Amino acid sequence: QLQLVESGGGLVQPGGSLRLSCAASGFSLDYYAIAWVRRAPGKEREGILCISSRGGSTDYADSVKGRFTITRDNPKNTVYLQMNSLKPEDTAVYYCAARFAYCSVREADFTSWGQGTQVTVSS
Repeated sequence: QLQLVESGGGLVQPGGSLRLSCAASGFSLDYYAIAWVRRAPGKEREGILCISSRGGSTDYADSVKGRFTITRDNPKNTVYLQMNSLKPEDTAVYYCAARFAYCSVREADFTSWGQGTQVTVSS
């Protein structure tokens, strides 16, 4: 069974940084694309970034360009989301999701999802 577990969320002040982790178990991430998706209070889920199995990244959200970076560490079976210059509007539950090989703009194409980790940006 494919399982993804997010961690690293928390409370941070505006302008601060957090690094989220998405750890996989039950399968090797080597052959999977991983996307980070967030849901802010009262809003629909929003795709942020995706990294393909070969390491190429895809931006989904203009609002995080230049601030968020996605990387993968295949030996650790983990994908990271580095978030810098955080803003209150980044407050959301952040999810990671897996899909074989390539990124996609369609959430329905991602077959495994984590349970989410809360990020709150507030002073």
